[in-house]
Amino acid sequence: MVSKLMTRGFLALAAMGGLQSPVLAGGIERGGYNIDLLFDPSQFAVESTATFVMPQRKLKNTVDTPGLDGSLNALGYSSSAEDTEDYWSPRIGVKAGHEGFDCMFDYSQPYGAHSNPGANWAGANQNVETKINSDNYALTCSYRFDAGPGQLRVIGGGNYLQMDGFKKQLLVAPEAFAPFPASGIGRLDLEGDGWGWRAGVAYEIPEYGFRASLVYYSEVKLKDITGTVDLTQIPAFVPLPSPLVPGTVIPVAGTAEMPDAVELKVQSGIAPDWLAFGSVKWTDWSELQRITFYNSGNAITSLDLGYRDGWTVTGGLGHKFNDQWSGAVSVTWDRGTSQGLSTLTDTWLFGAGVSYSPNKNVEIRLGGVIGIMMGGESGTVSIDGAPAGDEASYEFDDDLVAALSTSLKLKF
Repeated sequence: MVSKLMTRGFLALAAMGGLQSPVLAGGIERGGYNIDLLFDPSQFAVESTATFVMPQRKLKNTVDTPGLDGSLNALGYSSSAEDTEDYWSPRIGVKAGHEGFDCMFDYSQPYGAHSNPGANWAGANQNVETKINSDNYALTCSYRFDAGPGQLRVIGGGNYLQMDGFKKQLLVAPEAFAPFPASGIGRLDLEGDGWGWRAGVAYEIPEYGFRASLVYYSEVKLKDITGTVDLTQIPAFVPLPSPLVPGTVIPVAGTAEMPDAVELKVQSGIAPDWLAFGSVKWTDWSELQRITFYNSGNAITSLDLGYRDGWTVTGGLGHKFNDQWSGAVSVTWDRGTSQGLSTLTDTWLFGAGVSYSPNKNVEIRLGGVIGIMMGGESGTVSIDGAPAGDEASYEFDDDLVAALSTSLKLKF
């Protein structure tokens, strides 16, 4: 019989997998949502996690679609570019429990993106730089009670999500109006917020290190996304398609919904001091197709995404070496959300981590990940019967992604 597996140090094993899986996921997911701290058996716990991610996506063989300013390829713009930027993914949580009730408050940045190929590549008429930021504040509570050999836990809570970002795009090559001092770049700035909720159940048998949880995370409706389209870098005499007016800043507004998700997590002791863990997550990214922004009823611009649903599958093993040291390894497959537009292809991640507990009140975790982002191509697709991605086409090979993560937990 596997017994007394949930001792100090061993609790960290499944959590080690949590350090590795959110490195890079489909759509614009980064850290995602995570309620693992809720299951900590301590009466009070504080946890802080920081992950530094280093994707290395490179674009090549770029061919632009000639416009009023001619072909960027013919003007000597580069056919290759470095697309991605490194980023941090932080999380901090506080959990308190008493007589079967547990509540957790956490701050995280579940979504984000930063693509920065620059203004000197042949696809600049599609993207010069795009950046998305998020801040999420969540309260999740649960009640657990005896059921058979273990305990059944009912979970519920809510979250408030703030998002902002910008996109820069080359509308007219500056060579077309030289020597006038303007870049020819238009900029879209946006911000919005909304509320969501989560609900789920979990079943735990501490004696065997067993826990299974199923949690649903609702969509977050960003009903009032507001911002501006800045065209001040376009000289007034340059013709732009109506209703764009060069040399002006146009207020815009729109709506969008961040997708709902369902996640199943399972862990179990399989031998003395050994634990197996895994998870399957589905995210409804296909609801993000084309997000249009308006001014006085006129469509000014849009964000063309064309995503499909995302699936993320993780499996791993953990081992407790002694009361101070534990370790874990994992492998994650994430199905890319791209359907021929953008670079969001399948990703394979291989992670390893260690946990050190100098005493019963402190736990330190360190993790590392190496992964492969599969290659592909991006070009013109159809979204809602209209073309998207027709400004340029490009290719990309299999590329590497790496990440380092550290976590500190204090519990009493």
